[in-house]
Amino acid sequence: MAALAVAAALVVGTGATAAPAGGNPPTATFHNSFLRSTHPVRWTPFRFERTAAPHVEPPLYLSNQTLHDPCRQQGPRRVCGWPVDRLARGGVLIVWENRTFARWSLDASPGTLLRVGGRWARRSAARPGECGAIGADETIAVAIDRPIPDSWTAFTACLRRPDLAAAERQIAALLASTRFTAP
Repeated sequence: MAALAVAAALVVGTGATAAPAGGNPPTATFHNSFLRSTHPVRWTPFRFERTAAPHVEPPLYLSNQTLHDPCRQQGPRRVCGWPVDRLARGGVLIVWENRTFARWSLDASPGTLLRVGGRWARRSAARPGECGAIGADETIAVAIDRPIPDSWTAFTACLRRPDLAAAERQIAALLASTRFTAP
């Protein structure tokens, strides 16, 4: 995973709602100055302060596990990786990042075309994909175009068995609920 520059955790979230008919889990709404979305109430938002990764705004994490500072000092450099060493059974880790890279294009991104929050995006999935590094069974990656040249929002979901189908539905619901409030 690209180096993630982060320092201290700040838990952010809002209220929970009752579970709708059909057995879906209760949801909570997350919002910040950039986006608004709903997620299962068991997934806690974490934000870490950026410390080292150029061209990446501080990521937002959602997880049903406790996360740790993914960065450590290695000599004069700060090296960053995943905010969890290993996903537990049924574990979910979601990473939202705003990225910028010269000549980036949604057309060059892999995956199926879709819309997230009114923006064009591409969704791909791999088993295990890059999230295999933390014991995930599946990686869902979504590149969401931003109205800023050479910029996109990267969404990565790491999922671990036993119920990948349920986690995939929850990811789809989160993406369907997403609304962007800033470019």
